[in-house]
Amino acid sequence: MSGRPQKRTYIGIDQDKFGGMTPTGAIVKDAWIFGLLQETEDTCAGWDAGRMQILYDKTSELWAQYHYRVEALPEDIRARHERIHREAMARARALGWAPDSMIEEDES
Repeated sequence: MSGRPQKRTYIGIDQDKFGGMTPTGAIVKDAWIFGLLQETEDTCAGWDAGRMQILYDKTSELWAQYHYRVEALPEDIRARHERIHREAMARARALGWAPDSMIEEDES
């Protein structure tokens, strides 16, 4: 054993909790939406944090062009966004995901 910690990598959106309803899964879905990755091929399995950060930066630059608003996206990208998110939510619900479970209760 070398004693060095193993480098953590992403398990892939297809293996991610509730089908990618995580911050990292959101990066992958955004990359699909903007055509940076192929939906049918690129799950980002095995990607390290540095590579995911680069992808996040690219998707953020693209979102900034549209002021981070879905309504401002061109029709083809908006339609892809709606389809990808609709399919992702359906998969997540089938796996037991409940949107309300992601919201922390205010304890005050």
